Amino acid sequence: MNGPLTGLRVVEFAGLGPAPFCAMMLADHGAEVIRVDRIGGRATITDPAKEFTHRSRKSFGVDLKAAAGVELVRRLCRKSEAVIEGFRPGVMERLGLGPEVLLGDNPRLVYGRMTGWGQDGPYAHTAGHDINYIALSGALHACGRTGNRPTPPLNLVGDFGGGGMMLAFGVLAAILHARATGEGQVVDCAMTEGSALLMTMIYSLRAQGLWEDDRGVNMLDSGSHYYDTYETSDGKFVSVGAIEPQFYRAFLERIGFAEDEDFREQNDAARWPRLKEKLARRFRTRTRDEWCRALEGSDACFAPVMSLEEAPHHPHNRARHSFVEVDGRAQPAPAPRWSRTPSAPPTRMVEGLEQCESLLAELGYSAEEIQSLRAKQVAV
Repeated sequence: MNGPLTGLRVVEFAGLGPAPFCAMMLADHGAEVIRVDRIGGRATITDPAKEFTHRSRKSFGVDLKAAAGVELVRRLCRKSEAVIEGFRPGVMERLGLGPEVLLGDNPRLVYGRMTGWGQDGPYAHTAGHDINYIALSGALHACGRTGNRPTPPLNLVGDFGGGGMMLAFGVLAAILHARATGEGQVVDCAMTEGSALLMTMIYSLRAQGLWEDDRGVNMLDSGSHYYDTYETSDGKFVSVGAIEPQFYRAFLERIGFAEDEDFREQNDAARWPRLKEKLARRFRTRTRDEWCRALEGSDACFAPVMSLEEAPHHPHNRARHSFVEVDGRAQPAPAPRWSRTPSAPPTRMVEGLEQCESLLAELGYSAEEIQSLRAKQVAV
């Protein structure tokens, strides 16, 4: 066993961003993921060892303009439980590999479709990226400081949270249904809807009158003094998230403001700008490491802000093995963790048809036919 998804086979049509992230999550936890690249338009980068989202799976190139290439993929999908693709609506249908064809071949198949706008709607056939999808859902509007324009939260909310992770959930849910009923289906995963779903609590707070539609003035969006980042004397940063009253008291005690009457009314928003400035001045009196010594180990809801270079080496991350090394390069470890079916350490993606000959033999190809596919550049 290499994770709870051992025994699950998934076909991934090569792409960028959220669909490969979904495939990575499935592969991380034991699924056999076969990545199909298009010959002449391969989505992999020069060195697969440096593309971490492609890890723990096999890949080979297929000429999807050739009838023999399309047939190869159809055979592969007949022997799989799920397919993942992230193209614009209609692309897979034009290749002859749309859901009507593949579910006709394999009625139990789960067909996962990852797009920004969804399979239909006024924007469905237009180009876009994470920033556009989260703009439409309201998520981008809420990100940023007061008086400033919206700040993109990298491409975490659309591509990966509302996209890849949402598709992984949808595909696995549909697989459970298919295993119970024998009925496959299409999973239409749109990043606009996924990012909107991630905003459910914020929409709920707004419905209750507890969230202003202006950014940077609320408890969780840098408006409050007790949920923000602060610069230290060495130009580094710390994070504070002391929301609950008991944690807020612990924070004030550790930072030296327990007796300051100005901090007693924690949720008086009129005081927040003044209190933020007081905290900013206090944090600038010590280095980040000095504040770690003062605040770590308490319930002050504190953590240092680690850079990408620093994070793998932080003692907590090292103790938890939150990062792993593959080919000498640190990358995030598979998550979550399992008590009975631990996932195997990730490995770099293995490329090339020669690595998949046993798979092709399982699909019914003879050694001579495999050689012919390679010689004709149908599969490489």
